[in-house]
Amino acid sequence: MHILIYSYNYYPEPIGIAPLMTELAEGLAQRGHQVRVITGMPNYPQREIYEEYKGKWYVTEQKNGVTIQRSYLRIKSKPNLIDRLLLELSFIFTSLPQAFNGKKPDLILLTVPPLLVSLPATLLGRLYNCPVVLNVQDILPEAAVRVGLMTNKLMIRFCEIIEKFAYKNATKISVIADGFRENLINKGVSAKKIICIPNWVNVNFIRPLAKKNFWRTVHQLDNKFVVMYSGNIALTQGLETVIAAATYLRHIPDISFVIIGESTALSRLQKYCLSCGADNVLLLPLQPREQLPQMLATADVSLIVQKSNVIAFNMPSKIPLALASGRPIVGSVPATGTAAKVIKESGGGIIVEPESPEALAAAVLEIYNNPTFATKLGNQGRKFAEEYFSFEQAIEQYEDLFFELLGKKRVKLPSVGQLSPQKSVKI
Repeated sequence: MHILIYSYNYYPEPIGIAPLMTELAEGLAQRGHQVRVITGMPNYPQREIYEEYKGKWYVTEQKNGVTIQRSYLRIKSKPNLIDRLLLELSFIFTSLPQAFNGKKPDLILLTVPPLLVSLPATLLGRLYNCPVVLNVQDILPEAAVRVGLMTNKLMIRFCEIIEKFAYKNATKISVIADGFRENLINKGVSAKKIICIPNWVNVNFIRPLAKKNFWRTVHQLDNKFVVMYSGNIALTQGLETVIAAATYLRHIPDISFVIIGESTALSRLQKYCLSCGADNVLLLPLQPREQLPQMLATADVSLIVQKSNVIAFNMPSKIPLALASGRPIVGSVPATGTAAKVIKESGGGIIVEPESPEALAAAVLEIYNNPTFATKLGNQGRKFAEEYFSFEQAIEQYEDLFFELLGKKRVKLPSVGQLSPQKSVKI
């Protein structure tokens, strides 16, 4: 079938939805489908167009069987509310010519946020008379309001209208956790319209490896007990809690905290480290995709961190990665949220009170002092990832959904197998 994926983020952006949409598009192409991706010029997480794409209005690329059609974005490194709106509007207007520049799709998959992208996707669905599947990665404006990112009442109301429009006009809505389903049903969306397909991890690529490896040695972490956070560093995380927890454990020289993220956020955290005297914290930039398995294997503990005001249905995509790596998780997350629920169900980690450095430090110390317990958690987490978060399972669910909407039956194909780390994206 001909599949058109409308995704604001895509390769080579290293974190967030981009790696997932890239893996999905490439996996569908491997299964014989013709896949075209409409996306913007890469800019995340720096919020600056990547150097090789600067000054360009349109770029068309081919990668791993996928046609990637990029368009201009009006973007600011420190956006205010108007800048964010103009960014989304710029993508809507510049992406439409690219969307029409290709073969008629049998089906459109749209990922949100951003919300406004539902407008061109709905238009295309009507013009081409094809199903539109809305993939909901976060529920806006609700999530943004909860953490204080959106306070303007007029803008909130406008986003609520767009949200309702997106749900109403989608043929089917895929969500990444049951909490999302419940939220949408409470907003009047029919349960029959919703399907839950969790975000995935390539369990062949991300797998338990020896802790003693090249990545650990290069970063001078040999003989250290490594507590690692890797990924997006935003207002919803509150990584200051991690740094404060590190100061409680400075008296144990074996324990090192490693935070891996975007450079601008690391500069802010570096200042906080200096003010706290946290000399046991190593700050590193986002790492290349091919180094990801060894990087995750270096961890003795993987951290999932959220602030206490994070909305309950939020589901960090780093959880499947941490589980697949076979390392125990410490989740500093709200006890009633989706993140806590998944970690508990997996048996791969322990939950502590969010924004509590003392509780986080105590949990790390518990695992440090109990290697048998740590091994048990890691093994249980890996097993859970294989059963519930495998890429093979997710892509088959998407394929089944697509064929169902087209009134066809999926032909069973051999396993997609391991995606090539050299040819895939960073995370």
